[in-house]
Amino acid sequence: MSLRYLCLAGPTAAGKTAAALALARAIPLEVVSVDSALVYRGMDIGTAKPTAAERAAVAHHLIDLIDPCERYSAARFVADAEPLIAAIRARGKLPLLVGGTMLYFKALWGGLDALPPAAPAIRAALDAEARERGWPALHAELAAVDPTTAARLAPNDAQRVQRALEVWRATGQPLSSFHSGRFDAESAAPAGAALISLEPADRGWLHARIGERFAAMQGAGLVDEVRRLRARGDLHAELPAMRCVGYRQAWAALDAGDPPDLERLHELGAAATRQLAKRQLTWLRSMPWRHVVACDAPDATAQVVTLALRLVDEGNG
Repeated sequence: MSLRYLCLAGPTAAGKTAAALALARAIPLEVVSVDSALVYRGMDIGTAKPTAAERAAVAHHLIDLIDPCERYSAARFVADAEPLIAAIRARGKLPLLVGGTMLYFKALWGGLDALPPAAPAIRAALDAEARERGWPALHAELAAVDPTTAARLAPNDAQRVQRALEVWRATGQPLSSFHSGRFDAESAAPAGAALISLEPADRGWLHARIGERFAAMQGAGLVDEVRRLRARGDLHAELPAMRCVGYRQAWAALDAGDPPDLERLHELGAAATRQLAKRQLTWLRSMPWRHVVACDAPDATAQVVTLALRLVDEGNG
């Protein structure tokens, strides 16, 4: 197999950025972000965006692409990532795809299904219903008409629950019926790619890391960052940017009162992050061909570098 690019994935707070930077010191590479939150400008603290120093140490791509009032998609990610991968390879470097947005990895590996176009009127109606009934109620409605899709979505995953119900109401067909399954993650690795997966041997370790990181984000000014975004006047809680974990909870906390209840914010933000991590791990563990490194091992970063060097050597041999 000729290795076109290397993927480094894992749940939030698993140490992907540190591992990528260590790898960059060992292999000439450029990082392509696979993260649906890092695309937004002005959202730095709650996304754990790589610092200016980290981005100066190694080239990073697909960060700070759009304004929070805009929308990004898996289709746009593939359209952006494919030419980047080719350009990085042409420069004689390894494209390292780093992130935790698993839908983007899947779209890159297996292509995209032809889905119905957006239906703005239906989407607006669903937003209005969600404000009255809540997204868990709409998730329950989705479970009745498209149990396959509902089973893989969290009840508060507003963006994807909305899209699935939008497709159902527009076409009378479940979203799952449009998925061709052209890439079967459980059978074999996609051609030209290898995946290193950072996964905790002890789930409690990851939960502690998530709590500590969310507290650090609060200390670094997450609430002030969300305050500034709210003050713009053109953003609202239903935008994909403001549905990102951490931002959704901080926005709701400010809706409840300013100054917000920081203890409650930490509790809700950390819980939502743990739920996200669980979904990410479930997705990763469905792929037996991945190469696992225990992110809670003391030498996890060194293991990633050793493994990556071997995969690159094998892929180019």
